[in-house]
Amino acid sequence: MSLKNVYHLRKVADASSKPCLICYKQSSSVLITPDNKDYFYVCPSHLKDKAFCSPIVDEAAAAAKKKQEALDEEIELVKKEYEEKLKSKRSKKKKDKEKEKDKDDGKKKEEDEEKKAEKERDDKIESLTSKDSVTSSKIETPRIYALNKQFYQMRNERYRNAEVAKRNQQRLKSPNAFPSVPAGDL
Repeated sequence: MSLKNVYHLRKVADASSKPCLICYKQSSSVLITPDNKDYFYVCPSHLKDKAFCSPIVDEAAAAAKKKQEALDEEIELVKKEYEEKLKSKRSKKKKDKEKEKDKDDGKKKEEDEEKKAEKERDDKIESLTSKDSVTSSKIETPRIYALNKQFYQMRNERYRNAEVAKRNQQRLKSPNAFPSVPAGDL
């Protein structure tokens, strides 16, 4: 029985770190098969190496990430528009102050306009974030990797050798493994 060439990346505590399979430096990153039959510690730098393993990209996660980035850009645009509106209103206020001598009415109008503009901006941002509230809650899914052909064969061979050793130990423990002593006379 061989292993599937699908390994999930897991992180362990720094206190539980063990040597990397490749360079023997302490590492807290573990690649493990989905059925938990095989695992090994590996440095994060080796995960970036195409000669060691390649990531299996989840299409749905990539699409969700692009959608989130587009939403963030849209929020930034709304914020910039708001800032530009504020700047233009402030310049208008300065011009109006020079023209108007009635300060009480002007201040109240300016404050009302500022509050309306700020509320409008907040409403836009809130509506944009509420649309995508499901994707905004970031649930970290484990990264999935496929090992290079040679490393995969090495892991498979190691797994098979461990199974053979386990079977040999069981055979040696059973009483029928060795022949019995002859019972006849000399």
